[in-house]
Amino acid sequence: GNQAAKISPVAGDTLAATVTSLDNQHVKAQLYTGAAIEIPWNKIKWGGNKATKYLKPGVPIRVRQVKNGIWALTQIPEVEGAFVSLNPNNGAVLALVGGFEFNENKFNRAIQAKRQPGSGFKPIIYTSALEEGYTAASMVNDAPISVFDPSLGRNWKPENSTKKFYGPTSLRKGLTYSRNMVAIQLLKDIGIAKGVATGIRFGFTKEQLPPGLSLALGSGYASPLQMSRMYAVFANGGFLVDPYFIERIVSHEGKVIFQAKPKTACPLCDKNDTEVENNQAPRIITPGINFIMNSMMRDVVKMGTATDARALGRSDIAGKTGTTNDQRDAWFNGFTPTHVASAWVGFDNFKPLGHYETGGVAALPMWIEYMRTALKNTPVATFKPPNDVFKKGSEYVQKGVVLKKIAAIPSTKKKKEPGAEAKRLIKEKPVEALF
Repeated sequence: GNQAAKISPVAGDTLAATVTSLDNQHVKAQLYTGAAIEIPWNKIKWGGNKATKYLKPGVPIRVRQVKNGIWALTQIPEVEGAFVSLNPNNGAVLALVGGFEFNENKFNRAIQAKRQPGSGFKPIIYTSALEEGYTAASMVNDAPISVFDPSLGRNWKPENSTKKFYGPTSLRKGLTYSRNMVAIQLLKDIGIAKGVATGIRFGFTKEQLPPGLSLALGSGYASPLQMSRMYAVFANGGFLVDPYFIERIVSHEGKVIFQAKPKTACPLCDKNDTEVENNQAPRIITPGINFIMNSMMRDVVKMGTATDARALGRSDIAGKTGTTNDQRDAWFNGFTPTHVASAWVGFDNFKPLGHYETGGVAALPMWIEYMRTALKNTPVATFKPPNDVFKKGSEYVQKGVVLKKIAAIPSTKKKKEPGAEAKRLIKEKPVEALF
């Protein structure tokens, strides 16, 4: 219980301490080890008046060391999180964190959690749409719909997180700004069976994919490890790899007892080379569709719901935020060609995180923090269009599929001068899908 939490000397990155004295600059405290520390007031002020009133000599507190060895007041969080990173080319697990503190709670959320992926699932819908002949430039009407949902026993009227409808929207824009209605219209048109089949191809099971339109908004369930595996496909050129934990086992005499032989993604392999064939991960999307999906997901970082990741100063980062109903889950799934990672934040009891805690706010920071170190010596990748795409205007179009003839969307709006409203819209930070 909570009492134990107060006393445990170390929990996550927090340490137990006792306040010894206060002055104008610092709160002085003694760590559970007996060491004396000083906490500057600016590292306490987040606690507001409540913290100031509480801090008196003799009271127990929790502290952590932040940058430059400075101590800060902290607490053991109620909220939980999980993080998984894979090498997308062979599925090797590079990092995995299942929760804040193993000794407080042994549930490994990275592998065992069954959480709604929310908008993190949308790339599967968009991939399916490209396979059915939509292009990144195809326009879909972002307009209200009402559909009977047998699982609810009533009509379902989905909406965008901003509570607005945007009219004709390209697939590229729909994914960049995580517009719910675009994903729903796409799934409605290509058919739920096709969406489910693509999900299964990406490694999900049938139970995880509810056969309804809400699938477009990620209403099923997945673990962070499964989400990483899904995004590894986009990172590695279109192959489904199997995550694995153990590279090799060596006896104390140095004899190799076990050596992993993972199936690898191999975009440039020669199909005739049977040796390679036997250990090649299955290709599940074409190079062209992979290239276009990558380009759209780079826009999510460049100008969409994950613009904070631009802080890494790299042009090869792509991904997708995810936020579920009432902000119960916040996700960021992102990748470069060498690293893929999924970050999740939420409460174990599924209570809401709070109104503004979207994937781009609550989950993205730990992903950025990890990638800052993981990508330190990795050169920025460039992306060459494969042979199965052609350029049309500013957009690449996939070959090998019959392109859809999409009827023009009748315009209902009168042309208005771009006034204050348009200016305001531009300044608004995109809000993630809240379904």
